[in-house]
Amino acid sequence: MTEKKTALITGITGQDGSYLAEFLLTKGYEVHGIIRRSSTFNTGRLSHLYKDPHASGVNLLLHYGDLSNSEQLTTLIYDVAPNEIYNLGAQSHVRVSFDMPEYTGDITALGTTRLLEAIRRSGIKTRFYQASSSEMYGAAPPPQNEKTPFCPRSPYAVAKVHSYWMTVNYREGYGLWAANGILFNHESPRRGETFVTRKITMAIAAIKAGRQDKLYLGNLDAQRDWGYTPEYVEVMWRMVQQDAPADYVVGTGESHSVREFLEASFAYAGLDPGKHVEIDTKYFRPTEVDNLRADCALARERLHWQPRVGFFDLVHIMNDSDLEAAGVSCPGLGKKVLKDKAFGWIRGC
Repeated sequence: MTEKKTALITGITGQDGSYLAEFLLTKGYEVHGIIRRSSTFNTGRLSHLYKDPHASGVNLLLHYGDLSNSEQLTTLIYDVAPNEIYNLGAQSHVRVSFDMPEYTGDITALGTTRLLEAIRRSGIKTRFYQASSSEMYGAAPPPQNEKTPFCPRSPYAVAKVHSYWMTVNYREGYGLWAANGILFNHESPRRGETFVTRKITMAIAAIKAGRQDKLYLGNLDAQRDWGYTPEYVEVMWRMVQQDAPADYVVGTGESHSVREFLEASFAYAGLDPGKHVEIDTKYFRPTEVDNLRADCALARERLHWQPRVGFFDLVHIMNDSDLEAAGVSCPGLGKKVLKDKAFGWIRGC
């Protein structure tokens, strides 16, 4: 009988963490997640997965912890002894990182260092996945791949570059099984409400419901490689199943502007963006990233992975979810796309 694998996920309450937890549970894993202590519940994305730990057969266990506390991380890793560790925890909002650069560096950069050092000190044999970011490429011209030099343009991106190289250094210096997944933008109905894609789809739902009239945005000309998050968490897992650790770029190979996402979303809902959208310069970054587009040939070749949900499918899926949540009649195309093209393990959004 094959021994059940155990995984530890930081950032399990986020978009990526919740989908990854769901995916690993369908694979028969025992999943442990680190959550920050809060006076309010912050586990909404996990509510459909969570069971009382006193019940029998529970495979999702949550632990209070923080990437700022190295002693706590070392103890938890030693006690859980996971086969796989996925570091998805971070201060991950790029614009906010300009307002909170020190905190971003402490959690996003040094948090990774603390985890790697905790693994080394614990002596546990585990596989470590680091969630790196396309933002690390910054001003580097597209397409970007594993050999493209980093040119970070935000405190968040600088912190992610630190984490990337610490992962490489612990792999080469101490022999840790450690891999970087350089994921380009990935979205879903679970995307945080302050990120531009979700900000757009939620505003459209509120406008249709008569609860909002205006949507304020920043730079509409920035171009990003947008994919569908449930597909990206599967490729994280595929990286960790390889015999040898390596670093991989993951994306769709297409870039679209914020303006395109905005116009496609408004058109899908039958609205005119000219009547509802205004530009507010406070949402502009001090230093912009103009165009990110992945060259993920290595991931396609070695991991046998390629995205299935395209840009307009993604727009429809996200808009349908927020329109339905607002009690507004949905066109329905997005749900057909979700059913037809997404993986069988996804049960709804």
